[in-house]
Amino acid sequence: MYVCLCKRVSDHTIQQVVAEGARSWREVREQTGCATQCGKCACMGKSVTQDALAREMFGDPELAYAV
Repeated sequence: MYVCLCKRVSDHTIQQVVAEGARSWREVREQTGCATQCGKCACMGKSVTQDALAREMFGDPELAYAV
């Protein structure tokens, strides 16, 4: 799915950038250009980034949010 239409950034692109070493929303934004034009996609971009980071670090996003 496209997250950022302005820069043509998909959820797969964000997941790939995280898999290649990005460790924050700032790094993802800088590498993809997501949310750098109109900004309407920022919330979705952050959410996709958080899920991708959780998968990278914990293997299962549900574990990252367990209390």
